[in-house]
Amino acid sequence: MAAELIVQNGDTVYFPLVCEEINWETERYGSPGKLTFKCVLDSQLQIEEGNPVRFRWNGENVFYGFIFKIEKEKEPILSVTAYDQLRYFKNKETYVITGKTAGDVLNWIATDFNLQTGEIEDTGYVIPSLVEDGKTLFDIMQDCLDQTLLNTGEMYVLYDDFGSLTLKSIGNLVTNVLIDAETGENYKFTSSIDENTYNKIKLVYDNKNTGQRDVYIAQDSSNMNDWGLLQYYDKLSEGENGKEKADALLELYNRKSKSLQITNAIGKISVRAGCMIPVMMDLEIEKVKCLMLVESCQHVFKENEDFMNLKVRGGDIV
Repeated sequence: MAAELIVQNGDTVYFPLVCEEINWETERYGSPGKLTFKCVLDSQLQIEEGNPVRFRWNGENVFYGFIFKIEKEKEPILSVTAYDQLRYFKNKETYVITGKTAGDVLNWIATDFNLQTGEIEDTGYVIPSLVEDGKTLFDIMQDCLDQTLLNTGEMYVLYDDFGSLTLKSIGNLVTNVLIDAETGENYKFTSSIDENTYNKIKLVYDNKNTGQRDVYIAQDSSNMNDWGLLQYYDKLSEGENGKEKADALLELYNRKSKSLQITNAIGKISVRAGCMIPVMMDLEIEKVKCLMLVESCQHVFKENEDFMNLKVRGGDIV
């Protein structure tokens, strides 16, 4: 069998008889990896919330996590939902971060919440000061990664690699799985200035030394004429460079928001949210030939086949 699914309850290991397909879903940020499946409930099977779940496909490690939800209707079938360690990043906590990198903060969180870590790359940027009060661990880590992106231009991805929290640059997550007209059954392309598009950045800092408010503005007059004024407004923290941050935010957001959703592509285990994949497609209104960042990925495993549904961005698709 291509699929190997194991659930452990105490000292007993079960190999549930799976019905229909197995789904594995990942998001680039803000959500844990998720495994869902249905299995036959017989007199031998005794599984419950908190049990570890391990899933392999053709001998390759795919998912390691824990059962969080079990559902049963009239038929003797269980619907099971398991999440990887990132599920615990929904917990809230307060951290006062001074002189630490995003990797340092991840190790700090893992220690506090007794989570297992794997490869954590040195993100290089030392965060001067950041107060995270009563926020989810997801938001705390994302704030640290956003600070790193704005100050270094490097994007890092946090994910659970078969039971180990991992932090890597997207440059080290490039796969050789080509998506083209042959491998993708269908697609949906969207272009918009309705979300995450700004042509004027306004940042303010309440300067305690001068008693005045410092204002930093970066804008694109041409796009303001074309789209109207779309303003991003935020307050700066102590130690942040207002001009550099405004310029970086304008470069990041002063563009159309474009997304490409691909359905029923031939699946490869190496493809998950946060990785980069080469895409070559003629969309008629757009031609794509570049590396693209996978924002979300759903693998559907059924019998001996693996198909993927992807949402990607990158290159001219942003």
